[in-house]
Amino acid sequence: MTSPTRIGLIGAGYIATWHAEALAATPGVQVAAVCDLSENAAKALAIGYGARVFSTVDELIAAKCCDAVHILTPPHLHKEIALNCINHGLHVLVEKPVAESASETQEIQSAAEAAGVHFNAGHNFLGLPSYERLKSDMQAGAYGRISTLEVNWALPLAPLRSGPFNLWLLREPKNLLLELGPHLMAFVVDLLGAPLIKQVKLSKPTDLPGADTRYQSWRIIAAVGDVDVTLNISLVETMDDRSVTLRGSSARARLDYAQDVLIVERENTSDLIVNPLRRQLDLSRQHLWQGLKNAGIQLASLNTKNPYGRSFRGMDAALYSGGAQDPRFSGASAVTVMQAIDDALALVPDFKLQVATPPVQTRKPKPTALVIGGTGFIGRALTRRLVADGRDVRVLSRGRSGPFPDLPDQVETVGASLHDLDQLTAAMQGVDVVFNLAKALETTWEACLQNDVGVATRIGEACEKAGVKRLIYTGTIASYDMSDPKVQITEDTGFPEDMTDRNLYARSKAECERQLMQMHRERGLPVVIARPGIVVGEGGPLQHWGIGRWHGAGAVRIWGHGRNILPFVLNDDIADGLVRMIDADVEGQSFNLIGEPMLSGRAYFDAINQALGARLRVSPGNLYAFYASDAVKYGLKKYALRKKGVIRPSLADWKSRAHFSPFVNTRPKEVLGWQPESDPARFVERAITRANLFGF
Repeated sequence: MTSPTRIGLIGAGYIATWHAEALAATPGVQVAAVCDLSENAAKALAIGYGARVFSTVDELIAAKCCDAVHILTPPHLHKEIALNCINHGLHVLVEKPVAESASETQEIQSAAEAAGVHFNAGHNFLGLPSYERLKSDMQAGAYGRISTLEVNWALPLAPLRSGPFNLWLLREPKNLLLELGPHLMAFVVDLLGAPLIKQVKLSKPTDLPGADTRYQSWRIIAAVGDVDVTLNISLVETMDDRSVTLRGSSARARLDYAQDVLIVERENTSDLIVNPLRRQLDLSRQHLWQGLKNAGIQLASLNTKNPYGRSFRGMDAALYSGGAQDPRFSGASAVTVMQAIDDALALVPDFKLQVATPPVQTRKPKPTALVIGGTGFIGRALTRRLVADGRDVRVLSRGRSGPFPDLPDQVETVGASLHDLDQLTAAMQGVDVVFNLAKALETTWEACLQNDVGVATRIGEACEKAGVKRLIYTGTIASYDMSDPKVQITEDTGFPEDMTDRNLYARSKAECERQLMQMHRERGLPVVIARPGIVVGEGGPLQHWGIGRWHGAGAVRIWGHGRNILPFVLNDDIADGLVRMIDADVEGQSFNLIGEPMLSGRAYFDAINQALGARLRVSPGNLYAFYASDAVKYGLKKYALRKKGVIRPSLADWKSRAHFSPFVNTRPKEVLGWQPESDPARFVERAITRANLFGF
């Protein structure tokens, strides 16, 4: 019996889950190890596959437990890790972009050739079944003589508008093309060969904090022989269009690679009225068949084989089938892809690729406030408000940079582990007030207890050790039972006694509050609780999931009927409320920061249409149907898939998403002197018109 190929995953972030699930479904393959600087992240991923856990690449290599590795770290780390693994005899697959330039990619390829190992690129969309059919049909001449190829990536990129701004893809303007370009260019190279780049046009600029410009639209004009090639990238709030279109003399083929759908439009030999009728009937038949087929795949697999997941499975099947190296994913192909991207960047004017130079620091900040979660939506507004009030601020971040390059004299960014009490305590030295805006969106209650509740109490302990005068913790109104329109909610309204059937975020935040208040009663922890409502304003997302379930940028299903007034509040008003909690005599109290009652869900989207000229498709959401669907999923996960820790569905939980119960915001106004925006016209101006919801 042949031993399985043992794979190690280096990097345990979002993309690692897709790799792990695809590998687990690939015959002859075993996920043997997970390596990440965060041991907790590595353990969380490894536990589902019985894999070993490592915190350094050198430890993984020394253990000799892998035959190959998938390198899934940020791109600037790819080359060094790949060369290290190759030099120790490991095959490597490197996520795209495989490196930051063609020369670095060639360096990896040369090292792999010298070591006699495989170097593959993670161009996963080339593994889709529909793409394989498109390519084979094109090569067989089914589309006739090809004249044009168009590849599109039109998908909103929320971090451009709402952060986090310290991601690798936002560090330099060119990184947007380096991140997304390989998807598009890999199709071109695999279908036609190396392209000649002729023109590059950038448009729809947006400014990151510090007037650091990024371009959200990239258009690349190229050619491969007689075939004209166009590549389009659009990152504003737009209709999802991730497609490959081949136009030939006999047919036009359009692959929707986000949905794994291939539609081919052909001529027919009928005349007059019958000709266009036959054409539309043929297209209808194809769309119907593709829709039924994909629905059947999803149903039969219990939603474990979506198109994105199938692309990784197709890639892994090609890589680990035991045959020769597949040219679609080869290092040689990766070099060609990256060279084409380099050629495109070479045609962009230098000033459009430059990073804004931040102001020169004239003094070292002397922080008296620490903001944990300061790079988030609320945290950014809070930090700038504190600076405006004359305070220097220390922001706790995973990286060493944050969204405040224009405030070098007032804001310092430090890195500290939220799981390390000593590091947290050190970060609080000299600080009077700590704002804990951190949250963890976990998938199991055990993970919530560790990464949310445990973190919140650890921050409280660090405040005690550092002698902090005030800890301000942000909970959530989602912890309330908001299912009854007849019940008015105040700060005296308790959370449900049994929250085991509530969503994990609401339950976890409630437990954080409970333990912090217990520390206040028993040990005198100087804590104050703030619960923001549905926060809107500049830097906030269009696709706000506090309002409804989104289906792209143009369609939303409101939680419930959408006629009840929602607890909206402006981000700047949240920052004002938090600041007012610093010196007020409110220790041990809680405040629901809810704006004045103004808009229902439907009225909010009507205001978007009136202010911005964008009519979204808005539908009411039947909460009983949501609940019934949740119950079915619960049964399948618990009894068919045998998953542990599945949350029991609750009708009250679904009704609470609709925010049926009205809030009374008297306490923060009377006790804190808080005055949220009360003029509807000014609210719409600040929440919608000036919020840059669509990115342009």
